Amino acid sequence: MEIGVEQRWNRRAFMVAAAGAAAAGAMPVHGANGPRRMPGGGSITDVAGLRVGHYTDTRRPTGCTVIIAEAGATGGVDVRGAAPGTRETDLLNPMNMVDKVHAIMLAGGSAFGLDAASGVMRYLEEKKIGFDVGVAHVPIVPSAILFDLGVGDASIRPDAAAGYQACKSATADAPEEGNVGAGAGATVGKLYGPKRAMKGGLGTASLTVAGVTVGAIVAVNAVGDVLDPSSGRILAGARTADGNMLLDTRAAVLAGDLPKSMRAGAATTIGAVATDARLTKAQAQKIAGMAHDGLARAINPIHTMLDGDTIFALGTGASGKNANVMLLGVMAAEAMAIAVQRAILSARALEGYPAAVDFIA
Repeated sequence: MEIGVEQRWNRRAFMVAAAGAAAAGAMPVHGANGPRRMPGGGSITDVAGLRVGHYTDTRRPTGCTVIIAEAGATGGVDVRGAAPGTRETDLLNPMNMVDKVHAIMLAGGSAFGLDAASGVMRYLEEKKIGFDVGVAHVPIVPSAILFDLGVGDASIRPDAAAGYQACKSATADAPEEGNVGAGAGATVGKLYGPKRAMKGGLGTASLTVAGVTVGAIVAVNAVGDVLDPSSGRILAGARTADGNMLLDTRAAVLAGDLPKSMRAGAATTIGAVATDARLTKAQAQKIAGMAHDGLARAINPIHTMLDGDTIFALGTGASGKNANVMLLGVMAAEAMAIAVQRAILSARALEGYPAAVDFIA
């Protein structure tokens, strides 16, 4: 069932319709409506002052992605999922002292993947990037991880060497999307187990309004389904037991079709938004929170007890313009929603995990 955005439903009608969709079976995935077209465009590297690099492990689908701000950027973070894995997020609190970060690390490998940030720190220190404390340069590298240990050999995870290599590959060019970096082992639609899930991935997008640019990058590894916010059409997510239909996780849950069990923390969507406007830490934190609206538009359910959804925000100040938080927050949410869709439409199938593009006419 597809719901046009122009339709206005009251709560009771929605609940009845959603339950009916689940009871009826599901939504067909083969030959779905519309052409195979990538939404949006641009990338987070359209924000002046940023470089992005991936490390994608060739031994199994996993990896890491680094966003480098060599000159430093004001940072913020908003953690909404109940099972996060993070590093150096407390210092982004506006009440705390450090006001600049030098990179953001996103990685697979569950909590093991946080080790990749050590490699980023080593790379930046070698380049003398970081706070000069007299005896060393100390880079600030907030980080977040996602769970991809169920795809391939779980003993292979991003480590410090992986983080270092991601930095060596970083450029100001538009980064590759899909099965790369932190999105290499990402999957979506996992509420009913991995045998009914689909391939997730990494996506990026940007918008420019009134002379200010906002970019987003995201690794989509959600419990929920990914959809096109403009139509409500599901792009990828949980499938029926035979694998041939999209289940519609939201409708199934509302109809009382609950999974018997799922491994806690086995999901998580992580990403960052960035702008070339000048931000305070408080403004960066607010924009990170507003960017989560983009996740909520494109992923359902989102921010569950099984996800560790985390979004960072960066302000490079390269445009010289002061922040209009209302504008930047709207742009951040929109860029994030587009980046989520691009992650799913750029993804390619792994054994056992079909990709959205395999089912879109």
